[in-house]
Amino acid sequence: MLFNSYTYLVFLLIVYLLYRILKHRQQNYMLLIAGYVFYGFWSVKFLSLILFSTIVDFQFGKLIAEARGVDDTRKRRLLIVSIVINLGLLGFFKYYDFFASSLVDLAAVFGMNLSLPLLKVILPVGLSFYTFQSMTYTIDIYRGRLEPARNFFDYALVVAFFPQLVAGPIERAARMLPQMTSGRVIDWDKTRLGLWLIVVGLFKKAVIADNLSLIANDVFNNIEAHNGLYVLTGIYAFAFQIYCDFSGYSDIARGTARLLGFELMVNFNQPYLATNPQDFWRRWHISLSTWLRDYLYIPLGGKENKVYRNLMITMLLGGLWHGAAMHFVVWGAFHGALLAAYRYLRPVWGKMENLFGDHKKLWRVVCIGFMFHITCIGWIFFRVNTLSDASLIFSKLFEFAVPSPPEAKAALLLIFLSVPLLVMHLFDECNDNCYIYKRAPYWLKANVMAFLMLMITFWSAHDNIPFIYFQF
Repeated sequence: MLFNSYTYLVFLLIVYLLYRILKHRQQNYMLLIAGYVFYGFWSVKFLSLILFSTIVDFQFGKLIAEARGVDDTRKRRLLIVSIVINLGLLGFFKYYDFFASSLVDLAAVFGMNLSLPLLKVILPVGLSFYTFQSMTYTIDIYRGRLEPARNFFDYALVVAFFPQLVAGPIERAARMLPQMTSGRVIDWDKTRLGLWLIVVGLFKKAVIADNLSLIANDVFNNIEAHNGLYVLTGIYAFAFQIYCDFSGYSDIARGTARLLGFELMVNFNQPYLATNPQDFWRRWHISLSTWLRDYLYIPLGGKENKVYRNLMITMLLGGLWHGAAMHFVVWGAFHGALLAAYRYLRPVWGKMENLFGDHKKLWRVVCIGFMFHITCIGWIFFRVNTLSDASLIFSKLFEFAVPSPPEAKAALLLIFLSVPLLVMHLFDECNDNCYIYKRAPYWLKANVMAFLMLMITFWSAHDNIPFIYFQF
């Protein structure tokens, strides 16, 4: 079920009306059923994976809590088994074919003829998201930061909460479980902000991302047919497409949750205004970057001589999390190298800033422009179908020709859709997120809301285009 579909609109309306007339415990049961119905629209058979993962982690959470302070060895073994089961499911469905084919190719390099069967199984939608989320439950119990849920259905709702079930944000069980067990308060301010986030998210997805996808897909799926300027237009188009597509989903998820009295974490914070690689990952897909930091990077150890190694391992695995393909691994390695280089050159970075003296804002503008284009280079590896396509993209960037009328029209569309978004982000950055909603007068709020809804109605590129991150 897609957020940008009439089916979801009807579904949400039914859930919301039922939610308002039910009491707390009944609300939880209804939301759990709604989560399974929401996921069942994709595949009923894969509901068994969610149920299996939920039961396993709920039981292991209890066992780990019982072993705390009594038998540390048993506690550690229980956690390891729990992690192996979760990652085993993820590895079987998402990575087996990738590693099997990679091993066959590696063997061929050394002249060996290796044959391994490929499973060619369908990747269950949202598997990476709810697997990482459920792992936080047992890990945080192991660390003593969370007590196990007393009621199975409360924990099941943490896993299957439909607004963020399929594509995040990747919430922590420690953050969501208290919201499941306590009563929720729904007031007019939460409702208004929830509706605002939903409309903004739909606008980002249906108007900006889906229109720009036409340009990006044309370039990346037929690279040889285009010249350098149009290829560059396609790269910029994808940069804004993936941001508006994914942040649009997160906005709709947060808005839906607010309508129900829940609070989901902010997943994006003007990432294209980042001034350095570290700043970018504090702003982009925040739920994943903080997950990787807290559950992978920090446990790897913080000794100075291991920081660069740990950064590369973390980002390589972060790239692989996005997809079982070599170009995702290269994308992760690219960002790992950026983070390592920035950490090493940070003193030089500071000296360069001092050269601008009183013109710190100018230095910030230079950094933002530099970081945005470095990020766009990374998006090339993320978007291409194969690594050979990436080399073709880079070679095409040096081929210049007069743009054809369709190419010029595409460039104008990119400017028309992206520049106002950047201006809005600059305004929010200088003031406060959702500034228009929080502080603007009612007449301005109403007009902006009406304008966005008109744009969604008349400027939507296509109906029911899946969100990019559904494939992860």
